[in-house]
Amino acid sequence: MESHSGEVQGLPPTAPPPPPQNTGDEPLTTEEPKKQYHKGCPGCQLEEANQTRTGIPYLNFFYIWIICLTSSKYLSPVLCFFWFLANTLPIQSLFPYLYFMIRDMKIAKQEEDIGFYAGFVGASYFIGRTFSSVPWGIFADKYGRKPCIVISILSVIVFNTLFGLSTRYWMAIVTRGLLGMLCGILGPIKAYATEVCRKEHQALGMSLVTTSRAIAFVVGPAIGGFLAQPAEKYQHIFSKESIFGRFPYFLPCFIISILATGSCIASIWLPETLHFHNDGKGGGADEEEAQMCDLNLEVGEAKQSSDTSMKNLLKNWELMSAVIIYCIFSLHDVAYIESFSLWAVSKRKFRGLSLTSQDVGIVLGISGIGVLLYQFVVYPVIAKYFGPIRPLRPAAILSILLLTVYPFMANLQGPELKVLINIASILKNVFSATITTACNILQNTAVTQKQRGVANGISVTLMSLFKGVAPAGAGILFSWTQKHVTGLFLPGNQILFLVISMVAVIGLILTFKPFFSMSNALKRS
Repeated sequence: MESHSGEVQGLPPTAPPPPPQNTGDEPLTTEEPKKQYHKGCPGCQLEEANQTRTGIPYLNFFYIWIICLTSSKYLSPVLCFFWFLANTLPIQSLFPYLYFMIRDMKIAKQEEDIGFYAGFVGASYFIGRTFSSVPWGIFADKYGRKPCIVISILSVIVFNTLFGLSTRYWMAIVTRGLLGMLCGILGPIKAYATEVCRKEHQALGMSLVTTSRAIAFVVGPAIGGFLAQPAEKYQHIFSKESIFGRFPYFLPCFIISILATGSCIASIWLPETLHFHNDGKGGGADEEEAQMCDLNLEVGEAKQSSDTSMKNLLKNWELMSAVIIYCIFSLHDVAYIESFSLWAVSKRKFRGLSLTSQDVGIVLGISGIGVLLYQFVVYPVIAKYFGPIRPLRPAAILSILLLTVYPFMANLQGPELKVLINIASILKNVFSATITTACNILQNTAVTQKQRGVANGISVTLMSLFKGVAPAGAGILFSWTQKHVTGLFLPGNQILFLVISMVAVIGLILTFKPFFSMSNALKRS
């Protein structure tokens, strides 16, 4: 008793920790290891900041939105102010005046052939991007997202300006192709949007990328529609002898280039998300990153994705199936916007709507405002209750049904036509925004952080190939339907929208098993 009592008296009363406490702590430490942040690594600094700040990173999202806006391929005109800006504006502003630009180049021998040549101008941007997207993704994974973004915006400033100065068909094709080839922002910015915030805010980050496209839909068509041919529309301001009279489509491109310059300046404040550790090499994820990825991916998928080689990414079926679905719907969207813009300005004798470039710009602008309101007001509620992925199929089905109404609008005139065409355009673009957001999240949750640059490069490459086919195919189909207004089993304009609908039907079918497992995707997200 004395010896035992001495041992008790010689030890502090709290020295032996209670065994149940030890047992409970060990598994907790294994499941939630303390992150080791490297000093001087921008990726670690951002992760540490996100750990301490649980709120939405509004400032970082604002920079992303600005940059995306000025990059847009359709927007071409107004500071789309501030992301895809650089990527989205040049694209969106083109469509209201493309028909008239091809007409003025006198490359088409007859009016029905304008759509044929317009399709190849629209396709050249995407064809150029097809060949450069994977190299840009590799560049972004090695040197960081931010350098890739800055270089891409600079290319917009240069080649979008040159496109506005094009008076020959070959020059328009070449400048658009070079713009697509050197603007590698699309893949890295989507990876960036999922990395710059906490997991619970990724859907919002990705939806902002889509929202910038919606802003581009507002600003781009408005600028393209109202600022093209300024010497004819605003003779009291622009003379025919001025640069804007000699180059009637330069002003909208020049405005976009100014906006891209503002976006380039805004990118100075973008925080880098890629990890750079002691060896100075980019790359991303260390052991802690792999442990975090296990929360998003099943063990087998994480093991398969651990190697950044292209071969392993191509074997990742969860990624590739999501990419293919995204490509199909991208083809559908571009074919729609190309066909709609050409059909809306074509004459009544071809079963078109006989609208002006300003009218088309107003319609696309109003639909952009509608999508913007949807993204900020309605979509967050849908994503909260149903998640960002489940609405994909309903949106696709409604989009297919909506397109069946379009050909019958040619029978309307006046206020009825304007009201119906605006409602239909808003709904169509709302459905497209929902589908695009879901597809982007599917792709980025199928891989680890250090693979997202290359994975999005693969996605953008294949998507650009499909988008390159879309305007060329839509232009050829549109030209053919104008030559076959009657005499077939269906009027030409109905065949046009029927073919576009069938593309969406194919995309919808691919969202089901055995091609794609929606249940696995929902678990990852």
